[in-house]
Amino acid sequence: MIAAPELQTEFHYTQDTDTRFSSETDFDDPDGRNAIIGKGKAKKGKKGPGEKGKGVGKGAGRMNGHHQENGMENVMLFEVVRLGKSAMQSVVDDWIESYKYDRDVALLDLINFFIQCSGCKGVVTGEMFRNMQNSEIIRKMTEEFDEDSGDYPLTMAGPQWKKFKSSFCEFIGVLVRQCQYSIIYDEYMMDTVISLLTGLSDSQVRAFRHTSTLAAMKLMTALVNVALNLSINMDNTQRQYEAERNKMIGKRANDRLELLLQKRKELQENQDEIENMMNAIFKGVFVHRYRDAIAEIRAICIEEIGVWMKMYSDAFLNDSYLKYVGWTMHDKQGEVRLKCLTALQGLYYNRELNAKLELFTSRFKDRIVSMTLDKEYDVAVQAIKLLTLVLHSSDEVLTAEDCESVYHLVYSAHRPVAVAAGEFLFKKLFSHRDPEDDSMPKRRGRQSVNANLIKTTVFFFLESELHEHAAYLVDSMWDCAGEILKDWECMISLLLDEPLPGEEALTDRQETALIEIMLCTIRQAAECHPPVGRGTGKRVLTAKEKKTQLDDRTRMTELFAISLPALLAKYSVDAEKVTNLLQVPQFFDLEIYTTGRLEKHLDSLLRQIREIVEKHTDTDVLEACSKTYHSLCNEEFTIFNRVDIARSQLLDEQVDKFNRLLEDFLQEGEDPDEDDAYQVLSTLKRITAFHNAHDLSKWDLFTSNYKLLNTGIENGDMPEQIVIHALQCTHYVILWSLAKVSEGTSKKAFTILCDLLLIFSHQIISGGREALEPLVYTPEASLQSDLLNFILDHVFIDQDEDSNSTDGQQDDEAGKIEALHKRRNLLAAYCKLIIYNVVEINTGADIFKQYMRYYNDYGDIIKETMSKTRQIDKIQCAKTLILSLQQLFNEMLSDLGPSFDRSSSAFCGIKELARRFSLTFGLDQLKTREAIAMLHKDGIEFAFKEPNPQGEGHPPLNLAFLDILSEFSSKLMRQDKRTVHMYLERFMTFQMALQREDCWLPLISYRNSLQAGGDDDTMSVVSGISSRGSSVRSKKAKPATGKRKLPEGKTESSSSSEVWMNREQSMQTPIMMPSPHLTSTIMREPKRLRPEESYMGTPQPQHHQTPMDYNTQVTWMLAQRQQQEEVARQQQERAMNYAKLRSNLQHAIRRGTGLMEDDEEPIVEDVMMSSEGRIEDLNEGMDFDTMDIDLPPSKNRRERSELKPDFFDPASIMDESVLGVPMF
Repeated sequence: MIAAPELQTEFHYTQDTDTRFSSETDFDDPDGRNAIIGKGKAKKGKKGPGEKGKGVGKGAGRMNGHHQENGMENVMLFEVVRLGKSAMQSVVDDWIESYKYDRDVALLDLINFFIQCSGCKGVVTGEMFRNMQNSEIIRKMTEEFDEDSGDYPLTMAGPQWKKFKSSFCEFIGVLVRQCQYSIIYDEYMMDTVISLLTGLSDSQVRAFRHTSTLAAMKLMTALVNVALNLSINMDNTQRQYEAERNKMIGKRANDRLELLLQKRKELQENQDEIENMMNAIFKGVFVHRYRDAIAEIRAICIEEIGVWMKMYSDAFLNDSYLKYVGWTMHDKQGEVRLKCLTALQGLYYNRELNAKLELFTSRFKDRIVSMTLDKEYDVAVQAIKLLTLVLHSSDEVLTAEDCESVYHLVYSAHRPVAVAAGEFLFKKLFSHRDPEDDSMPKRRGRQSVNANLIKTTVFFFLESELHEHAAYLVDSMWDCAGEILKDWECMISLLLDEPLPGEEALTDRQETALIEIMLCTIRQAAECHPPVGRGTGKRVLTAKEKKTQLDDRTRMTELFAISLPALLAKYSVDAEKVTNLLQVPQFFDLEIYTTGRLEKHLDSLLRQIREIVEKHTDTDVLEACSKTYHSLCNEEFTIFNRVDIARSQLLDEQVDKFNRLLEDFLQEGEDPDEDDAYQVLSTLKRITAFHNAHDLSKWDLFTSNYKLLNTGIENGDMPEQIVIHALQCTHYVILWSLAKVSEGTSKKAFTILCDLLLIFSHQIISGGREALEPLVYTPEASLQSDLLNFILDHVFIDQDEDSNSTDGQQDDEAGKIEALHKRRNLLAAYCKLIIYNVVEINTGADIFKQYMRYYNDYGDIIKETMSKTRQIDKIQCAKTLILSLQQLFNEMLSDLGPSFDRSSSAFCGIKELARRFSLTFGLDQLKTREAIAMLHKDGIEFAFKEPNPQGEGHPPLNLAFLDILSEFSSKLMRQDKRTVHMYLERFMTFQMALQREDCWLPLISYRNSLQAGGDDDTMSVVSGISSRGSSVRSKKAKPATGKRKLPEGKTESSSSSEVWMNREQSMQTPIMMPSPHLTSTIMREPKRLRPEESYMGTPQPQHHQTPMDYNTQVTWMLAQRQQQEEVARQQQERAMNYAKLRSNLQHAIRRGTGLMEDDEEPIVEDVMMSSEGRIEDLNEGMDFDTMDIDLPPSKNRRERSELKPDFFDPASIMDESVLGVPMF
């Protein structure tokens, strides 16, 4: 609902003297509630009715210094605003000069400016301005509004409209600013504008309502600024008056007192006038539009009232205005709620206004807190920021429960929400510093100011009980508390130094949390991007951010290179702490070890890591040690040799120990001891963890692990954990070997992979082996694509390109034969995947299209593959064949362009391939009936898929594909040819059927190949290079009495392609209809029934209707009668137009060159048949074996009710409700 029904849309300003808005000519206001402007006196410079009429006549030829014609408004103002001209003030000054010359003409210019800014094409003339009421003017403009398009300047897209809104708002602001000292007080200009905008804002037309509301709100904002300036001037004048009056009588200037008193009186009158204008706008526009049905309009109102309260708080910042913002915070649209919050932020930011917001805060605080969980993330962010401002203004307003509801948002996956919550947390927990701390000299370590803040962060992290999300907490607080979180020196001191006297030491749990937070801060500083799961990925750093990152990394390396060995030594037995500490070197700048002369600290670190490896068997600890060695073993730095020697010594020791323990463990005749098994397992864990990140191939671990696993298989008593880690270690051995595989092994790997995919396909569970179902593997699309690309790169190549197959003996004939044999094996391996449905059948399109080019090498394999796939799924095989032809056609278009020669070798090659494909279907048309029909369906759709960019008069880009498709026409049964022909004509427009140029010959040829009657199963295909003079004869159908039935219910989707002919088909070939895909869905007309259909009870959509009273029923019956008469009239007009069109066409065709005399009539009848008589004649020739089509039911029968209508169903071809377009 746009506005309450009792609200009036017009304003009337009661004035003693007659103006443009007298009661006779202006909007009526029977309640008098809007009569708030005007003070019962006329202002200077105001014209009477006589003057106004004179002014219009005098200035009718010019406006704003430019000419008008017939009193129509020139679009200068609108064009300036639309183009976003920067010289807005000069344009306004020109208008003011025009207003001073003739204010009626200038106001007419301004009125039409607002009308045009609303997107209305109508123009308010001088006659309308003089003689019509404003309500009548608005009604007239509404009638002339273009309702077909919902766009208007404020909503239009494109670069020219990008700045329209800002320019529009700027114009209004400049207009008021330039008129604020004289014109706005003449009781004419502002009254006219306010009344117009008030009336437009209550219009049912969205464009008028939206534009006028924006204009009114910006006008109000400009008036608020004027009122504020007046208030300041009044205060200054009052002070000057008081100062002058308080002087001694001898020094007092009475004339100055009189001037100041007169000035104050004038300012007061102006202030009252402005307040009346603001009240009119507020009560006439804002009060109604802040609850408008359109969210954009509501948002405009709330945004501007926030500006008013912030700009002129003395007048607007009170509960009478704040309540509108509070109520609108419950709006259902996020953008409106967002405007409420941003408006309030501007108020709470100023602490001087807090006293006026106390009642509002107490009333709406709970709503603001709940908005932190808003479903719109932008709203939630602004709600948290608003609470931060509330917290900053007063600590006592928000309760502990309110704060806790915000605290947990620091762990939100949405980073802006988390950052806003982190700032709130920082303000709440860290803003209360001891004033003595700031006055004391800066201390370091655990005595620094940040020590307590870091402890507070640790306490909060532990109390939140989300220990695995420390990285999220750090990232949330990074922007506001980055300096505290990067105080690593203080963190190290808290961990290593003894507590001060009277200071409570950290507990073990707190130390663990501090180490985890410290690691997260190091990672954040070194990587400069959010943790996983928060953010869209790494972003490009600015130069300043890169410098900060480099500085932080250098300082962090210098600190931890020295202190990390001590931390590892202190916590070496604690697996959780050590795991986190061992990750720190991964973020070091390793060059610092050399430049800072810290090699001895590096040796200390390597010793600590070695001791930790020997002490621990925990997988996480060992993997952390392995990764640390991997980070330190970087050949780019000079420390590589030092670290590599330490790593080799460690691994030598562990591998020797493993081999020695394994030899004792596997001694024959002895049961394995538990201690020996534990020693073997511990050593194997260490080696496995290192083998994950390091290549240990030179230690030949495969032999030892194979011996261990083989013994376990033979004896069956091997401990499970040993077997698991032995398998894992062997797995790493294989992976490292694969990393060094040469390219020569790729073909063998391809063959093995194809065999594995075949073995573990769905066939593995056949024969009662359902227990093996978990082993079934279906290759994903990426793997299928890789396999296909391998075939294309290594099989379909020339002999000279296969340089790796014959070991340099390509000239040797035996070598070439061997290479061909290997390529045939590769192709056969892949084709087996197609035949056994391991990969999608349509991937065979890239194989089938090579049939002619590589016929001598692989023809037998490809032909057998086509035969097998046809046995599996005839329809899918046909789709694959036509897809291969489409791919070749697209490749030819990309090479030769759309204007290629159909006698070219490339096109002839595709036609020859299509002929070969056609021969593979054999002579039994009944078996291949569905497949051939579906092949034609896909081919027709492809041919008409891409319209010609030059317009409908030119053939579609793929139309020549019909020439290729003609090769399959002989495989269609006679009745199916008619059905395919009907489907073809669905894509044809009326103009297409009349075309006889060479570029349209593929369509003519294909239609001829589908014509029913005669021995068309053996007819030859018209050559693609036929001349323009080729004759095309349409065949007439034999008379019969069949009539079309209306389709019952919804037909099946065209995607259920295998049953597109399985219908009750009383078919009739349709007239050439406009192509469905070229028809606008917006401009479609409703279905028109022929006279013989009108009584058949065609189902119509049912709508729920409320009971109608007598008057409504009578009105409805009259409307129905008028509608029936209109339908009869339209049918009569169509019959007359058809007769005219047919006569013209016959004369035009007879005048055409290159057509034989006996071809004229068949061509006309083939193209133009009326929906009355000619269709009935055509139906009679089609009432034979088309009724006996009986194909298997669709595989998707269960989903039939949910699918779209089957656009390939012959029974629905003539149904205009399917096509959505009229027949003519």
